[in-house]
Amino acid sequence: MNKTRLKFIAAISGISLSAIGTNALAQEKFALEEVIVTAQKKAESLQDTPISLTAFGSERLEIEGISSLGDIGSKVPSLTIEPFPINNATLRIFIRGIGISDAQITQDPPVGIYVDGVYIARSTGTALDVADLERIEILRGPQGTLYGRNTTGGAINLITKKPTTDTLEFKQKLTFGNRDLFTSKTMVNIPLTDTLAVKLAALQTMQDGHVANDGPGGDFGDRDVGGFRFDLRWDISDTLALDYAYDKSDFDYYNSQYQHVRKRTPISGSQADLVDASAYSSYSPSRQQSVSTIANFEQSSTDIEGHAFTLTKEFDHVQLKYIGAFRELYDQSYADLGGGKGLEPGQDPHGNGSTSKKVFRLDSNEYCGQAAEFVLGAGQCTPLVYPKVSQEQFSHELQLSGDAFDGSVDYIVGAYYFEETAQEDNTPLHHQLSGPINLGLPSVAAIPGIGALLGGITDPLTTFRAVNMLSQKYDIDNSAAAIFGQFTWTPKILDERLHLTFGARHSEDERKTVKFQRDMTIAETALTAIDVSFVQCGSNPLNADCRNFDSIPASQDFSNDSFSFVAEYDITDDINIYGKRVEAYKSGGFNTRDPQKDGNQGPATDGNDYGFGYADGFDAEYVTSYELGLKSELMDRRLRINANVFFSQYEDMQLNFILTGTVADTKVTNAGEAEMYGFETDITFMLTRELLLMANYAYLNTEVTKATDINGNDASDKFVFFSAPENSFTLSADYTLFQADWGTGSANISVNYMDERNGGSRAENVKNTHLRQYELVNARLSLSDIAFADGRLGAGIWAKNLLDTEYELTAVDNLPQADRSVIWGEPRTFGLDVFYEY
Repeated sequence: MNKTRLKFIAAISGISLSAIGTNALAQEKFALEEVIVTAQKKAESLQDTPISLTAFGSERLEIEGISSLGDIGSKVPSLTIEPFPINNATLRIFIRGIGISDAQITQDPPVGIYVDGVYIARSTGTALDVADLERIEILRGPQGTLYGRNTTGGAINLITKKPTTDTLEFKQKLTFGNRDLFTSKTMVNIPLTDTLAVKLAALQTMQDGHVANDGPGGDFGDRDVGGFRFDLRWDISDTLALDYAYDKSDFDYYNSQYQHVRKRTPISGSQADLVDASAYSSYSPSRQQSVSTIANFEQSSTDIEGHAFTLTKEFDHVQLKYIGAFRELYDQSYADLGGGKGLEPGQDPHGNGSTSKKVFRLDSNEYCGQAAEFVLGAGQCTPLVYPKVSQEQFSHELQLSGDAFDGSVDYIVGAYYFEETAQEDNTPLHHQLSGPINLGLPSVAAIPGIGALLGGITDPLTTFRAVNMLSQKYDIDNSAAAIFGQFTWTPKILDERLHLTFGARHSEDERKTVKFQRDMTIAETALTAIDVSFVQCGSNPLNADCRNFDSIPASQDFSNDSFSFVAEYDITDDINIYGKRVEAYKSGGFNTRDPQKDGNQGPATDGNDYGFGYADGFDAEYVTSYELGLKSELMDRRLRINANVFFSQYEDMQLNFILTGTVADTKVTNAGEAEMYGFETDITFMLTRELLLMANYAYLNTEVTKATDINGNDASDKFVFFSAPENSFTLSADYTLFQADWGTGSANISVNYMDERNGGSRAENVKNTHLRQYELVNARLSLSDIAFADGRLGAGIWAKNLLDTEYELTAVDNLPQADRSVIWGEPRTFGLDVFYEY
């Protein structure tokens, strides 16, 4: 940290000390509010939940300016959230260093996302705002019993506000900020009868990007988000209730800039020509304010729609609940891999004269030439990366919960079924350019009459370049089923302070996929008036069936039994300790980036034969975790200290690595074992009635203890965890400035610290993807509770990243023109909130 930041952080302590006076010593009765969570699929106090858990209630969400998952990435220790490098609507979420580095429809993330109990299968679209959030719960560590597969890292619950029949409610919030930020959030709760109510919530957010584009297309990071939610609550009887929810989100955006930091070291062989792109790319070690694209920077979009249906029936000591849901999404994302600069029209990266648009324009993110024309028709250009994803999912869950044996046993048992279909179109996925092909032909100018036609260009026919175009599409058809149960027994001993919990879950997964692939090699000249080309599909030159795809079907089935055991002991009414052992697993799948169809194809694009390919897939990975924890409230419940230590072991770990010398070719294999241990604590202290202090800290140590290479040799030193900072913490202070009959003034300031971490490379290249430590300071000054027209009026000014810290969200080292490219975090953002509610 520099001195300015240290002084700023120290100011928080100064606020705390100055607030301690005689009033703080008075025997006033005030205490922390109880926090209710549903982390164990039932409403209970945070202090009674034996899980390492952070919860943000509606008031905290408002103070922190949180309306989506992306907003909490720096606010919870042990949690890191990054944008997927080529899609701002997709998040890579890591808890305790466990997450997924690549977003594919054939691979599942190990951190489960749930909206009102409904599992969200795909990472795509997780960056969207959620209308009218009531609470966010972050569950750290494996959650294999109640939440099932794909929660080896943890789970995140988003809970929305439900309609109420009590009274008519209305809330309107408007936000204005820099870079033309405008946000409107509207909520109306309407009681229709004593037993029926509906709630409507809508949001709209628009903001210009944080890197201006002086060329054609939008600014980098520009976004326009719209969301709508309809909720219905019908109390059919005193014991039967129906909840229905419909939500729709539209996200139009321009992806973040992939800013190049260092040029790639020139390499020989098949990639020699790729280095030419560096002459036309933009490089800077610090955050750029503006760039100028040559190719049109196109808009991306994500559309999501969902329906959820919940039926709850109450019996004596028993509750029966059904949750059914259907969701669908469509996403198309245009990513600029050139860093915002490219070839001017007519430039040839080889220096051979004017070329019209027959140019391999990797640096400007387009390829205009025979490969594009072959697929799209004459005169068309194609972006290098323009994936399109569509997905539909259905889920059904039945829960039976209650207590038995005079209340000494609490239980929940249930059954779950899930199915999804999805398609991903990567046409094209990527291009690769080889060196010149010497055909032994004479100079073009030597052919009678051709020289004059070409306007004096003397480029010989030997200037052919071979372009490899790999077009791929994927279909998936997945299903999963499970039965689960968790039982907590409080024996009639030790004053009923001992609680023993046993949980079990049996899961069945079936995964089917079909890969459609077309692999073409096209040789072309860089001449204006002549284009001599050939097309090769497989080993058949000039094959008329080149427009057809090879079909590669594959399927896998998985079965798993996960168990958990927890022992809790209430030392006092306000202090309890727990110990637990839990298991979880993450589904296997298929790797869409694998260049080998199967183990019989031959060498991959890096020249190595790995003996497996896409159709072979990879198996599930498993984790066993141990945890000791403390939940406590002290000083008449003014001080809350929750802490835990943990140790986790991973088996058959899915290792994902990029093949050397390629842009997007990867391998995933179950060749790893890993261990991690750490410490986490959440502290909340109401120092006075006016001052609330919060501090959260996490320490994390991770190590890949076993990794096997293609020759069976140990390669554990070559793999490191992604997004696993050793230290992370947050400090926050809320201070009530005054309370008067006409209103209340308050202030908040927070500091979020993230240690250095690996952004996504193997150990030998970690210097290229190393992400530096950073601290972010946020502040807010609010005026609320102003009586106006039978309601309340309020306003607040705020700033995020107040010190305008330059920090990196993610980094890659595999682009042809750069061995280090980064996506920068948002610069300073500030604004004004105005709201009215009654």
